[in-house]
Amino acid sequence: MSIRRRTWKTQSGESRSSWLVDYRDRDGQRHTASFERRKDADAYHAQVAVDVRAGTHTAPSRSPTVTEAITDWLERGETEQLERATLKQYRELGAHIEQHLGPTRLALLTTPGVNAFRDTLCRTMSRSMARKILTAFKGVLSEAQRRGNVAQNVAIGVSIGPDKRKAGLEVGRDIPSPAEIQRILAAAPERARPLLVTATLTGVRASELRGLTWDDVNLQHGELHVRQRADRYGVLGQPKSRAGQRTIPLGPMVVNTLKAWRLATTSTGLVFPTRTGKATDHSNLLRRVFGPAQIAAGVVTTSGKPKYSFHALRHFYASWCINRRIDGGLELPLKVVSTRLGHASIQITADRYGHLFPRGDDGAELVAAERTLLTPINN
Repeated sequence: MSIRRRTWKTQSGESRSSWLVDYRDRDGQRHTASFERRKDADAYHAQVAVDVRAGTHTAPSRSPTVTEAITDWLERGETEQLERATLKQYRELGAHIEQHLGPTRLALLTTPGVNAFRDTLCRTMSRSMARKILTAFKGVLSEAQRRGNVAQNVAIGVSIGPDKRKAGLEVGRDIPSPAEIQRILAAAPERARPLLVTATLTGVRASELRGLTWDDVNLQHGELHVRQRADRYGVLGQPKSRAGQRTIPLGPMVVNTLKAWRLATTSTGLVFPTRTGKATDHSNLLRRVFGPAQIAAGVVTTSGKPKYSFHALRHFYASWCINRRIDGGLELPLKVVSTRLGHASIQITADRYGHLFPRGDDGAELVAAERTLLTPINN
């Protein structure tokens, strides 16, 4: 096996160069692979040596392209009967990947090359979107590996962390304050108030609220059971993760509000349906319910538009669970907050809301601990 530099001139006389990896597979057949950068050639050279010895190497000439791997990945999603909305998002993410790497052979992908792709994503779009595309690319390569089209997933060790310069969620900017919530609920129209009270004091996702049925609300025991959700097309299905299926305790305000709402509504299926009995459209939650309530309450931006997204009510519930009792909160442990929110892991809760947990007076606590430790025991 060897690495050498190849130079040539184009028809216009422009000098060009590339790095060639020249090797033979276990059957003695010769192969070459071309790279623009030396470090990509080095990485490929090292990996090929391992794969050839292990008998898992696929020559570039016989390797599928990234575009073909994306097609396989989408096909797997359809076979697994993923939700329509999820498949739509996968296609959008796949289009971003294809734009950058579509013609590239899977066998020529290297970790340095994936890192270069990662850096391009971070430079050209939001960090959140870049992270979604990179995660999708890892899924594409995992499916290719499952099909035996690539020996390893070279993207596994590549990641995009949170933007450390970006501040965490902040009350008054991302999370409504208790005073704002009081004004919004007071100003909400009679038909909108039950939905907003439930969203505010249970923290359920918009999709879970739209899919909530009366069978899942136990007003006698004060419990709300999350068992299904409505996707963006109004199709009902199970929550995306097992953690999404959970039981949330209801306080007297929510129970009384829902009791009155049940007497006022004719629906025996969905708790908050449209007038035709179908799941409410997601955009209408802000446009026709939460938005007008904010405007009526004066909770608006400098341009007079609603200040918060509907998801901000979920953030409020999380902060209410976290805040100290002396400040009007529930002061719940991180694990309990995570369970109530239906997060797949406690780490998600910690990353998103950890900065909201009160630190307390560490200095005073330290002094008290020292005194307790060092005070002589009276016999």
